[in-house]
Order: sequence, then structure tokens, then C-alpha cells
Amino acid sequence: MEESIAVSDRLAPEHLEIQTADSQAVANKCSSYGGLFIGRSAAEVLGDYGAGPNHVLPTGGTGKYTGGLSVHTFLRLRTWMRIDDPEEAQQQVKDSVQLARLEGLEGHARAAEQRLLEEPASKRQREA
Repeated sequence: MEESIAVSDRLAPEHLEIQTADSQAVANKCSSYGGLFIGRSAAEVLGDYGAGPNHVLPTGGTGKYTGGLSVHTFLRLRTWMRIDDPEEAQQQVKDSVQLARLEGLEGHARAAEQRLLEEPASKRQREA
């Protein structure tokens, strides 16, 4: 059974029906599928035509990283960032400069460099 689960997770089928002695236990181990139909009574056709989850499911192995069409599909996720303490962020800025240059993105590196703060004179004197 473990080998079957591993194969199924690699394929990420659009429809995965599990009809075993303990279908729920097997289902709990599966992670990549479009729609999961657990037990003899949960036929895929019922999912397509009225019992849910829905009829628009990921195909071609895309069930590895996405699920079926749902209300969440239509939500717009927004990401944002704010740095309140530029001094505390200096290592992050320096890392960004290096990573941008490694990727060949000189404009990004220069934009990050503009956020580098000058070290206070007192710190430069202590290090000298």
C-alpha cells in the first residue's frame, strides 16, 4: 500500500478514489491529488455532479501544488513588507546586494545599496 501511495503522490492524479478496508487511513497518507474520493460510496462521478468537491480539478500532475477550483481561487492574495528599523535591517540589505549580483541583477544590487547606512564615526574609530 505504501508503494501505491508513493506512486499516486508522484502522479498527482486529477481523481483519486480510495476503496480499501480502511480507506480513511490510506487517504490520510496521500498528499497530491486533484480530488480525493474516500470509500466505496464516494464515487468520483458524485463529486463531479453535485456532492462536491467540484468538477474543476488540476490535471497533468499539477495536483502536487494546487487544488481544485474553489472560492479561494478568486481571492487576491497581497504580500507586503515594511522595515521600521533600517539599522536592524542592514544585514538583510547586504545579503540582498550580494544575491542580486550573483543573479546578475545589477539594478537590484544598486537599489539595495541605496539602503545601506553609513557606519557611525564612533564605530569606525573603535574598529580602527
